[in-house]
Amino acid sequence: MEEKKSNGFAVASLVLGIVAIVFNFIGLSIVGLILGIVGIVLGVMAKKRNPNGMATAGLVLSIIGTVLCALIFIACAACVGAVGSAASMM
Repeated sequence: MEEKKSNGFAVASLVLGIVAIVFNFIGLSIVGLILGIVGIVLGVMAKKRNPNGMATAGLVLSIIGTVLCALIFIACAACVGAVGSAASMM
């Protein structure tokens, strides 16, 4: 019987993508952004070594997590800037 090898980079990319999405929802978008970028790098490396479904899922989740975290981070920065601008006008 053939023994299946697990792709550690694919598993790490999958986990980092999930964690990036979770950090996005608990308010730590900058941490999620960093973890998402690391997950993208690991997902690309996993796809080069052994292109399978888990590598693809890890890459996709990491991209989604990174984009969500970036959007939330930009929106929060815009809100802080708008509040600062409104406060200085008073």
